[in-house]
Amino acid sequence: MILKDKVCVVVGAASLRGIGYAAASLFASQGAIVVAVDLAMNDDVASTIKHSIDEKYGIDSVLIGRKCDISSSAECAVLLDSVASQFGKVDALVNCAGIVQSLSVLSINEADFDRMISVNLKGAFNLAKETLRVMKPQGFGSIVNVASVAAQRGGGLVGGAHYAASKGGVISLTKTIAREFGVDGIRANTVCPSMTETGMIDGMSPEKYKEIVSAIPLQRAGHAEDIAGACLFLASDFSSYITGTTLDVNGGSHIH
Repeated sequence: MILKDKVCVVVGAASLRGIGYAAASLFASQGAIVVAVDLAMNDDVASTIKHSIDEKYGIDSVLIGRKCDISSSAECAVLLDSVASQFGKVDALVNCAGIVQSLSVLSINEADFDRMISVNLKGAFNLAKETLRVMKPQGFGSIVNVASVAAQRGGGLVGGAHYAASKGGVISLTKTIAREFGVDGIRANTVCPSMTETGMIDGMSPEKYKEIVSAIPLQRAGHAEDIAGACLFLASDFSSYITGTTLDVNGGSHIH
């Protein structure tokens, strides 16, 4: 168990189809104490998540749910304070939270842009800042932010310019954290998925889906578990000399 007794905060974990849930599930299977965070989190959701994980792996996972609006710095501060108070440390933050919107540049209004940046970029900053406040005095920790291939190629298959810009900011933010806090024993890395079979592609026509998959060297879309595996590696001690990197998990759809 490569995360045994490590306290891992996984954000964006409420949907059983999502990357956050897949990460929480995989981390729990590897012995982590998982704090599953989402705006939609409540006791019932947390119970459902834990039951699903326990049934899948035949374990009695240690998982607690926490509700948080990551666009609020105050709520992020309360979240990290509560985790540090309860467990005495934070070993890893995995931020899988995000929103997407498919609009052309000329169709994006100010409210669309502000909301996208507020959740995807400001949310990542708020979470990282409050996590760093805990990690710096303890002298260790790993931060993993999930961005998108849209940030690398200039727009996504389902996300507009504001989505790509927000995720590009996440990559830059993560690199900056890695450079500034490496001296404190803290690592920060980004995972960049391409099209992944989550709720984000709901509504895509079968024809469009087939067209996209046919252009991927591995001839399939990503699974949430594929992204979770990359997050697990970066959160674990197996990546102890890796920081500031962007790990592509895209089936070869963007080789650069």
